Amino acid sequence: MTDQHGDSVAAQDREPAGAHSPRKAAASGFIGSALEYYDFFIYAQAASLVFPEIFFPKGNPTVAIVASLATYGVGYVARPIGAFFLGRWGDLHGRKNVLVLCMLLMGVSTMAVALLPTYQQVGILAPILLVVLRLVQGFAVAGEISGASSMIVEHAPFGRRGYFASFTLQGTQFGQILAAAVFLPLAAVMSEDSFNSWGWRIPFLMSAFVIIAGWYIRRSVEESPAFVEELEEGQLPESPIVGAFRHSFADMVRVMCMALMNVIPTVATIFGAAYAVQKSYGVGFDKDVYLWIPVIGNVVACILIPWVGSLSDRIGRRPPIIVGALGSGLLAYFYLSAISNHNVVLAIVMSILMWGIVYQGYNATFPAFYPELFPTKTRVSAMAISQNIGTMITAFFPALFAALAPPGSTGIPLKIGAFAFVVTCIAAIAAFSARETYNIHLDDLGRPDAQPIPREEYLRLRAEAGGTPLS
Repeated sequence: MTDQHGDSVAAQDREPAGAHSPRKAAASGFIGSALEYYDFFIYAQAASLVFPEIFFPKGNPTVAIVASLATYGVGYVARPIGAFFLGRWGDLHGRKNVLVLCMLLMGVSTMAVALLPTYQQVGILAPILLVVLRLVQGFAVAGEISGASSMIVEHAPFGRRGYFASFTLQGTQFGQILAAAVFLPLAAVMSEDSFNSWGWRIPFLMSAFVIIAGWYIRRSVEESPAFVEELEEGQLPESPIVGAFRHSFADMVRVMCMALMNVIPTVATIFGAAYAVQKSYGVGFDKDVYLWIPVIGNVVACILIPWVGSLSDRIGRRPPIIVGALGSGLLAYFYLSAISNHNVVLAIVMSILMWGIVYQGYNATFPAFYPELFPTKTRVSAMAISQNIGTMITAFFPALFAALAPPGSTGIPLKIGAFAFVVTCIAAIAAFSARETYNIHLDDLGRPDAQPIPREEYLRLRAEAGGTPLS
């Protein structure tokens, strides 16, 4: 059939039947990701600002910084393990169920961090318990983005998947704003002794609200039509993990390499924070002042993310990712140089450019691009496993940075900036080698022989879904 009516019928046949609720799914993805990543990011803030002083011996500041940043990385070790379990759960039991499970595990483990004793109180048991809880955090967060992104992509209308899926990452950025915003007033009004003694525990205790809110939000959203369709037709795979590796291994490698882009937030919020505020580095930014850098950068990101997601619906997924990777990698050097020159204003400007603006070419686009590379049957497993292996690798970069550029060394911005740029080049090459997905129907995603929709027809279908040249 070649007429317009026939084209519409054919298009409908290649999209899942059933009720689609893209706005409700996007809202659930935003709020759920914000709450869960609030939990995850308050640990990152504490690992840079507080934990070196309270969970490790004070005799050697370099060892304490490296060890504290390593506990941040340990959480990512558990992510591939969680990805295998939670990804499989999402493909067999539904996107909705796995998201509820992720939220509960994250909330309980984060709240427990607030109850830990310090190194001065129980010695080596303190960092051991810290590592155990960080492992649970990492396990829990492994299914969040893959589950939420798959849920939204499968609810979204054709031609608008990038826009709606971007709200997942807008939620994670907002969660980081919450994390820093909670620390800001505490660091500003409390003495350093009080903050290090008990003030840092308050943000972790607030995770009790995450458990309650997350349960309510995640239970209210409907399961995705694509999963329901496969469930009703008895097409669920016996082993989605085996299927993912058998049929989508090349794309899983690409996602793993693109996920190395996590090096940019790692440079910005983890190593950058330690470099700026730890006395042993000699820069001397006040903690409350430095905490404004990720807040401002993420505010800009939250504004920009939906626009970039919509842009990827118009020009494709690959161009924003490639530009975002190469541009933010180059800016990493200038950001660290601003810190080394004790220039707070310039550091904030570089943070906004690197992280708040340029990096969002990648950050706003991958929530649609990653799940679009895989078929419905194995989508959550394939995305979760490959993405979390990539982010696990980057999680050890802060400790590696501290070892390569320890307190007292020279050329820190050049060393770390060059490293970050090489990593972002790898991500850009992986994106360039992938097939474009924005103009392929949902039922055809994950098929190497899938044919893109002709540009004219794509624009018509996108307009029918509510997309305009500017949205």
